[in-house]
Amino acid sequence: MIASKSFRWNECRAIAALLGTVVMGLSANAQSDEQVLDTLQVHGFLSQALVITDDNNFFGHSSRDEGSLEFTEVGLNVSLRPHQDVLVAAQVLSRRAGGDSSDAEAKLDYGLIDYQMISDQERTFGIQLGRFKNPFGFYNQTRDVAFTRPSILLPQSIYFDRTRSIGIAADGVSIYLDERIPTGTLRIRGGLGRPQTGSDLARQLFAGNGRPSVSSSDYSVIAQVLYEHENSNFVAAISAADVKLDTNFTEGAGTFYFQPWIASIQYNQELWNLTAEFALRKQSLQGDNIPRNFEITGQSWYLQYQRMINQNWSWLVRYDSLINNNNDRSGKSFEANGLGSAHSQFADDLTFGLQWTPHPQVMLAGEYHHVDGTGWLPSQDNPDSLATSRRWNMWLFQLSLRF
Repeated sequence: MIASKSFRWNECRAIAALLGTVVMGLSANAQSDEQVLDTLQVHGFLSQALVITDDNNFFGHSSRDEGSLEFTEVGLNVSLRPHQDVLVAAQVLSRRAGGDSSDAEAKLDYGLIDYQMISDQERTFGIQLGRFKNPFGFYNQTRDVAFTRPSILLPQSIYFDRTRSIGIAADGVSIYLDERIPTGTLRIRGGLGRPQTGSDLARQLFAGNGRPSVSSSDYSVIAQVLYEHENSNFVAAISAADVKLDTNFTEGAGTFYFQPWIASIQYNQELWNLTAEFALRKQSLQGDNIPRNFEITGQSWYLQYQRMINQNWSWLVRYDSLINNNNDRSGKSFEANGLGSAHSQFADDLTFGLQWTPHPQVMLAGEYHHVDGTGWLPSQDNPDSLATSRRWNMWLFQLSLRF
């Protein structure tokens, strides 16, 4: 489930008109214009990174000359509360991560009306209508803001950047329930929405099969159950989704199914935390007269340790592992069938990262990746998988600002 490739102005106007109608209607009945404007909040962020690799390319031609500056994120979000139980919020995002320059066009990241029907000491229950961020794992709903990420890149085995459109957001309806229990809080999230099928999705899922189109005619489902201990020392979650997409190749049409499950756990102390997530990803493509049919189950996991040096400095170490097909873990069968290189079917990534926050609105970060495999390497930057190197190194440096 998913983020759109480009910002469609007719789509924006329709959502803006809906939000505006609701705001005016509720404000007229509930609060004066001045009271409504007092709740207006506007925030923004900007991140610019330098990516350098010794082999292969990531987010642009990173293995050439001085590296690539094609990793930029710019966002602006607005929220307004026309009624004490209603929140209207939207965010526009411009993101370039290698590929075509058109990818940096402004996109509607999310835009929703949030109606909170119940809010007391025991529970909170609400419904959201519009484009909502998918509750998936620990970081998906806030992954576009660098200040909310533990590292410049999130673990790529779980939070794919090369196919991020399949996991970011959806257009539809979502519900949430926070239930206070004696030992902590139980948070339940669910959504029914139509996925956003960006250009990266077809290119990455079906590389080497021409340029098929991917669209969504059916609604997809996502759900998460998260438990947080009362002192936040312990957090655990289970997330799942069921996604169905229509695909059209030159030869014929097919249906792509994606059903991921992810288990997340985190232990927090004052100066450090330990985080682990494990995912099973079932994928299948079925159709007539298409390049190939397949049904595979892959797995992903990572273990991450993060420590605060002081209130301004922190560092982390992480091991991240990805396997595309549990029945072909080395990728040898994949290569033998002429589908690409064996090392494109897995990736093991050892990461070291450092963050410095000299001001609450400024952050500098750097990290090093030693990678065995190219399982999450963007094909848009590496069109020939046979020309890639199995073992490679990457350095990233990033400046992030917010207001």
